[in-house]
Amino acid sequence: MTALGFLYPGHSAEDDYPRIEMLIDSDIRLPVVHTDIGEDAHRVDALLEMGAADRLSAGVEELRLAGAEAVVWACTSASFVFGWDGAHEQVRSLAVAAGLPASSTSFAFAHALRELGVSRVAVAATYPADVAEHFSAFLKSAGAEVLSVRGSGIITAAEVGTWGWDEVLTMARAGDHPEAEAVLLPDTALHTAAYVRDLERELGKPVLTANQVTVWEALRLVGRRVNAPELGSLFAKEPVVQV
Repeated sequence: MTALGFLYPGHSAEDDYPRIEMLIDSDIRLPVVHTDIGEDAHRVDALLEMGAADRLSAGVEELRLAGAEAVVWACTSASFVFGWDGAHEQVRSLAVAAGLPASSTSFAFAHALRELGVSRVAVAATYPADVAEHFSAFLKSAGAEVLSVRGSGIITAAEVGTWGWDEVLTMARAGDHPEAEAVLLPDTALHTAAYVRDLERELGKPVLTANQVTVWEALRLVGRRVNAPELGSLFAKEPVVQV
């Protein structure tokens, strides 16, 4: 059995992880430890505090006890707001604290784009516009061409966690761009695990969502290959594992 550990901020869409575990249908387990988020706000100052090293390191012992072979900070906004260099330092600090390979959802998006051979993207975000632009800047640092960015103005993860299929599809359609090779939905508070394949059918292109890429990134860290088409194009091929 392979256990992959996730540090998840608060409580919103963490039930995506047992759903993904079921869809993978393998010997892979996805234990989740919840971190203290402080203020639930998609606001830069609150996100910087949410992603502080001491908040993340507080959860690593529980993941080690669960047998985790790698750990991923399952949060996009409280990683990309640190910028490209700051997000790297965040992951380095997490790896040292955990004594395990580590990454974050922001880097998961960057690595997933490389895996799919995609460079031109559209961003459909739950966040306020200014926070969504920070994600765009992060993607550009990763070498992506961001053709469009659409924020939805949602302040709290708690509200995002109440969204269902209709809201997710509406946001994805509104955020798509005709020349984009993929659409990115960057919020781990958003339930998407049940929707990825249907979103790809609706939009006619790969769709990358936060919890989906987070699990894929953990698999990448330990060199596991999984074919799970229900989780979209990223899981519908044998990945080229780049550790």
